[in-house]
Amino acid sequence: MVLLPFASAHASTVAKWPACSAEVVMWCGRQEFPVSERTISEWQQDDDVQAYVLLDGEDMLGYGELWFDAEENEAELARIIVDPAMRGRGLGRKLVRGLLERAVTAGFGDVFMRVHPDNDRALRCYSGAGFVTVEPGRAESWNAAQPVDYVWLRNPAPAADGGTPRSTPVPSGQ
Repeated sequence: MVLLPFASAHASTVAKWPACSAEVVMWCGRQEFPVSERTISEWQQDDDVQAYVLLDGEDMLGYGELWFDAEENEAELARIIVDPAMRGRGLGRKLVRGLLERAVTAGFGDVFMRVHPDNDRALRCYSGAGFVTVEPGRAESWNAAQPVDYVWLRNPAPAADGGTPRSTPVPSGQ
């Protein structure tokens, strides 16, 4: 398996993966169902977004994005989705770990994710990939401008001062 940069030819496949409007909301926060190829391709127009696909030979298994914020020296993993026929096989964790590696290699020490609070499967996946919840105050602050109270996660890499970030494991059942 390999993680490669997204190409516009991948958009048609990714657009078919969400099965219903509720899944689209949990995946990317949009009300659009189905998500169009054009929408997915337009996501790539932002200079601070790098999208990737997880491939096994010719088969595309997953899609995810890195959102870079150089001013804050942070990266966010976003819009992660796995082919529905391939879910439950650990591919989401592989995709998340690959994206995390790209973010760290690009020099971003703080890597975050936001997850819809009803997306239990994603929360288990990201916890399995090593992410932990951020401090409640930080999550509350970040959620002030959001349409829902997301669960915010952080890569628990050592802090820049050598200490351990103040984060907690993702609660089970969430």
